[in-house]
Amino acid sequence: MKITLILVGKTEKDYYVKAVDEYSKRVSRYCKFEIKVIPELKNTKSMSVDVQLQKEAECILPLIQGVQEVILLDENGLEFNSVEFSKFIEKRMTGGQRDLFFVVGGPYGFSDKVKSTANAKISLSKFTFSHQLVRLVFLEQLYRAFTIIKGEPYHHQ
Repeated sequence: MKITLILVGKTEKDYYVKAVDEYSKRVSRYCKFEIKVIPELKNTKSMSVDVQLQKEAECILPLIQGVQEVILLDENGLEFNSVEFSKFIEKRMTGGQRDLFFVVGGPYGFSDKVKSTANAKISLSKFTFSHQLVRLVFLEQLYRAFTIIKGEPYHHQ
């Protein structure tokens, strides 16, 4: 299985970059893993939210076209604890999924067009996180899910 994480905008703070790199390496021990970064929009102060969502969609949609399963990280999505999320991932692994794409949107989320192409939406928390922090939290949970699946001692019950 290959997991791809699509991000709108690059990770900027050095401490986030280092942590994202570390957890990306850890996840790569369990599956093929890739991060694709869509450049952040410029001059957004002069754009409406709808225009921003449309422009981001124009960048996201070609990357997810024909993908077997697309999951949006969205505040209105399903919430899991770590064990439940590991079962979510394991089900896809054992079900023969070739490609699994997770998408982190821009500051206003996703256009309706992107939402309509997704197979599922997952929420990391009822809290609101910065897009920089969401990347790290998600990658840590993905790594944790793999260690739970493999019975490794990272996660404690």
